[in-house]
Amino acid sequence: MTPVIIGFMPTKDPRKQMIRSTALLIRERGVEGTSFADVIEHSGAPRGSIYHHFPEGKPELIEEATRFGSEYIARMLSKDISTREPRSVVRRFAQSWRGLLKDGGFAAGCPLVAVAVDGSHMKAAREAAGDGFERWVDLLTDSFAERGVDRRRARSVATLVISSVEGAIVLARAEQSIAPLDRVTKELDLVVESMLDQSA
Repeated sequence: MTPVIIGFMPTKDPRKQMIRSTALLIRERGVEGTSFADVIEHSGAPRGSIYHHFPEGKPELIEEATRFGSEYIARMLSKDISTREPRSVVRRFAQSWRGLLKDGGFAAGCPLVAVAVDGSHMKAAREAAGDGFERWVDLLTDSFAERGVDRRRARSVATLVISSVEGAIVLARAEQSIAPLDRVTKELDLVVESMLDQSA
């Protein structure tokens, strides 16, 4: 299996490029550690253009970046769900973070986690992070339920998958090691296999 590397493709649209840059920056530096100056430098946008595109300032930009990151992962999950069986989907979702973690020196994590942890004063952005996580859970829940799994059980396991992978990313960054993610991937594979077998 070739893992998908979690990254955001560049764009020529200045507003979208600023959103993309913000998502990339907050997954490394957090919300508080990401300034307008950082976004301007990273995106190459003209100075003064942020308030033109984001009149409500940093809270609006962080919210948009959070929704952007959420949608990126949701599209990746949806594509895999449409073409793969559930165990493969879960393995790919977990292992897709390996490239980002290893290639980036364990500097970058999930932008939604950054906002959830560091964006308490930005209500709309934090809600966007919650909506994103919920959507990922919904996608996995539907995919499990379509295989005959009881919906309550499907939702519990989907929640376990998302929370375990996100937690493993945090551990991997703290330990500077991919081992936590690999261990979690292995255990989740067993859980999903057992769930599907019980529903067969």
